[in-house]
Amino acid sequence: MFLLAHTGRPAAVRSAELVVLGLLRNGIGVRVLAAEAADLPLPPTVETVPEASPDVLDGCELLIVLGGDGTLLRGAEFARASGVPMLGVNLGRVGFLAEAERDDLDQVVDRVVTRAYEVEERMTLDVTVHDNGDVLHSDWALNEAAVQKVSPERMLEVVLAIDGRPVTGFGCDGVICATPTGSTAYAFSAGGPVVWPEVEALLMVPIGAHALFAKPLVTTPDSVLAVEVEPHTPDGVLWCDGRRTVELPAGARVEVRRGAVPVRLARLHHASFTDRLVAKFALPVSGWRGAPR
Repeated sequence: MFLLAHTGRPAAVRSAELVVLGLLRNGIGVRVLAAEAADLPLPPTVETVPEASPDVLDGCELLIVLGGDGTLLRGAEFARASGVPMLGVNLGRVGFLAEAERDDLDQVVDRVVTRAYEVEERMTLDVTVHDNGDVLHSDWALNEAAVQKVSPERMLEVVLAIDGRPVTGFGCDGVICATPTGSTAYAFSAGGPVVWPEVEALLMVPIGAHALFAKPLVTTPDSVLAVEVEPHTPDGVLWCDGRRTVELPAGARVEVRRGAVPVRLARLHHASFTDRLVAKFALPVSGWRGAPR
C-alpha cells in the first residue's frame, strides 16, 4: 500500500501511524515518500521512495490518503497518473472525495486487509489553453477548471461557447467548468447544481456575472466547453482543482472536455450519494416521514 498524508496536521501523523501499524501487523507492506517519512513515527520496515513521480506507486494495490480536501486532490494526481485506486480518509471538514472519517481507521485497515472494497471511476477534465492559434498549456482536473480574474478592481470579460457555438458573454469574476464530482466543490459555492456522480455531464458555472442570463449550464459529457477571454479585458488566470495554475493572456481561449483518463476511487460503503450529501452538509431531514420500499 502507498500512504500519503498531510504531515503538517498532528491528527494526520497519528492516523498515519495507526494505519501503517495495522497494515504491517497483517503482513501488508507500506510505502511512503521520504519527505513525509521524516515527519512520521514509522518503523524501519516501511519502504520509502525519494521522489513524488507516477512510478512510485508501481506494484501498489491501493493509495491511502489521509487529510483534507487539498491532500485528497494531491492524492488524485498520483491516482490518475498511476491508475492505482485511491482510498481517502477525511481529516478535514467536508471531504466528499473521502470514503472514511478519522474514527473509521480500524475499519479501513480491516477492509483493506480483506480486500472488502469496490472501485469506481470518476470522470475527469482535459483542459487546453489556446492563444493566437497556439496551444499555450495543457492540464487536467478532477473537480474543476476555473477561469478567474486577477485584478480585484476589474471584471473579466468572457464569451462562453459550447461545441463551437457561442452562448453568451458578460463581465464576471470567473467561470467554473466542473465534473459531477466537482459539483459539490467550488461550483457548489458559486451556486451551481449538485450533480450525482453517476450522472455523466459537464457543468459551466459563472462566478459573480453581471448579466441577465448567467445561469449554470449542464451539458452532455461529449460537449466541448470554451471560455474565451476578451482581447480588451485584463489578463486572467486558470486554476485546475485549485492546485495547478497558469496565466491567461487577454484573447486566450480555454477549452474543456471529458478527460481521457479517469480517477479510480476505492469505496468501502454502499450508502447512496443522497445519504452522503445529507451527512456531509448536515442537512435537516428530521421531518421526513417516508419509508424506503
